[in-house]
Amino acid sequence: MTEQAEEIVDSLDLRGVECPFNYVQTKLRLETMEPGQLLEITIDDGEPIRNVPRSLKNDGHEIVDTKKIGKHYRLLIRKGA
Repeated sequence: MTEQAEEIVDSLDLRGVECPFNYVQTKLRLETMEPGQLLEITIDDGEPIRNVPRSLKNDGHEIVDTKKIGKHYRLLIRKGA
């Protein structure tokens, strides 16, 4: 049996959560996941979208997709090794 599409394992709605707490919550959730699994998060415009993706990349994770939805962003993150 082969997987047609990768499955998002978990998602976090971090709208209204300020830096650095949105990053900390994302990091803690990623720690419970296996390498290569996908996590979807929703964060605010401004400081969160500037800081959270950069911090996650520095931690070795991959930002697979970023979509702007109204005043928020939806990020798809692949957990690094």
